[in-house]
Amino acid sequence: MLEHLTKKFSSIIKGIRGETRITEENSAEILAEIRYALLEADVALPVVKTFIANIKERSLGNEVINSLTPGQTIVQIVNQELITLLSTDNDKKPFLQRQNSNEPQIILMAGLQGVGKTTTTGKIGLWISKKRKAKVLLASCDTYRPAAAEQLKILADSVNVDFFEHERTISEPIQIGETALHYAKKFLYDYLLIDTAGRLSLDEAMMSELKDLQNTLEPSETLFVVDSMQGQNALPVAAEFSKSVKISGVVLTKVDGDSRGGTLLSVHSVTGCPIRFVGNSEKLDGLELFDAKRFADRILGMGDILSLVEKAQESIETENSEKLALKLKSGKKFNLNDYRKQLSQVNKLGGIASILNYLPSAIRDKAQNLNTTNLEKNVKKQDAIISSMTKKERLAPEIIKAQRKKRIALGSGSTIPEVNQLLNQFNTMQSMLRQGGGIGKNIMGGITNFKSANTKDKRKNRKQKNRLKKRRKK
Repeated sequence: MLEHLTKKFSSIIKGIRGETRITEENSAEILAEIRYALLEADVALPVVKTFIANIKERSLGNEVINSLTPGQTIVQIVNQELITLLSTDNDKKPFLQRQNSNEPQIILMAGLQGVGKTTTTGKIGLWISKKRKAKVLLASCDTYRPAAAEQLKILADSVNVDFFEHERTISEPIQIGETALHYAKKFLYDYLLIDTAGRLSLDEAMMSELKDLQNTLEPSETLFVVDSMQGQNALPVAAEFSKSVKISGVVLTKVDGDSRGGTLLSVHSVTGCPIRFVGNSEKLDGLELFDAKRFADRILGMGDILSLVEKAQESIETENSEKLALKLKSGKKFNLNDYRKQLSQVNKLGGIASILNYLPSAIRDKAQNLNTTNLEKNVKKQDAIISSMTKKERLAPEIIKAQRKKRIALGSGSTIPEVNQLLNQFNTMQSMLRQGGGIGKNIMGGITNFKSANTKDKRKNRKQKNRLKKRRKK
């Protein structure tokens, strides 16, 4: 997510921090680098000009000149200007908070066809039901795309929220919306999310239909969905849309596939509306409430540890952790079933690559020599090795000797050194837990050590093949 932009800014920040004195000359060089990085990231030119002008004005003022650490002060200015660029006063207002009312809050979803609007409706439904502990109803007013309602129904079932199925005699979007609202009131739903029809391009019919839905339903939020992969092509549409229809916020989809981040940095300035959500993966829980400060920190390579902690709190099953703690306290042994559960927690956090995205660039740079794809494979391989064991072997790994190791390696498509590596890592963790040590560090250690085990094994095989070739030649 935004890797290209983060890498550029991290490099610039390193240079700025080393400056002991800021002059007009080196300030111009710094600003030129920032300008180039933003333009390369496909940020709209008017946005870049305003951003650079604001930094220039502040960097040559008393705020920097009188500072004991001028380089650090400029970094803070860039950070503050990024936050200003990404946020509005509306960000401070409560968003989708539950109200003490019998009336459901209505959220109208709008956007062009193919931007991920229907999927995003399902994702927001899941987010509200989990975060707000609320009763959610999804409804489709898209009468143009035959599969739209069916798609939303499948999504509703997947995220465990209700879907409103209208009678076939009702064919007008306004009628569907009114009927859905009546149903939501009758059965005391807290939120009603309405998916509207998309178009390949903006047209009067689409705008007129949305205006009618807004006037009839009076939604508390009208969210405009934008595909961040479209870059600057998405901005004229967003600007035109915001002029014609009153939108309260923007949802950016496919941000995980956008390494440049131009749309993210431009869309607020173009529409004047706050960014409410960003889609960070294809999974249904891959939706993140937008926080300008946290994203500014990520862009500047400062990381976002708070978001990682929140994600861990949501993903990691506290019940399983408590059971493991009680088990160890009672004197019972930590076995391979427990180890496997800990491995699954890494996957629940989105995998190692996802975890690295939240870390500061200094830590990420150190991890550059690690092939995250290989690390993900190692997690799967360790899981496969444990799956190849019998129930008895998982509960008592000490019984696994040479013959059993051979069978486990064959059954899991791995090698005996890899089985040994897993067992050694398990034994290390077991002894650490007896002494009150942590799990996370050892799990990550086991995954990374697997890489070296694989490399050693491959070298050994190559040496054996070379010896055989030499013998054949003789």
